[in-house]
Amino acid sequence: MYEKNKDIWFPAKKYGVGWGLPITWQGWTVFLGYIALLLVGVVVLIAFKTPVLLVPFVIYVLFLSGLLFFICYKKGEQIDFRWGNK
Repeated sequence: MYEKNKDIWFPAKKYGVGWGLPITWQGWTVFLGYIALLLVGVVVLIAFKTPVLLVPFVIYVLFLSGLLFFICYKKGEQIDFRWGNK
């Protein structure tokens, strides 16, 4: 599977569609950076305690998630529906 290509950061899931946890340090850096930036957004939202920031927070999360998806698409295995070993 992903052992063939050393440029793969995110392997395809064994079942279903999408990517699994990272397999390289670069992938883990991207994944943990995503989590850290989400937590920063939550802390900022809690610090200001205003519902007005909820819409910018949702846009922020969508932007970060889109960026993570783009990186997974570029540096991950090709995604398709999988159902175990082929």
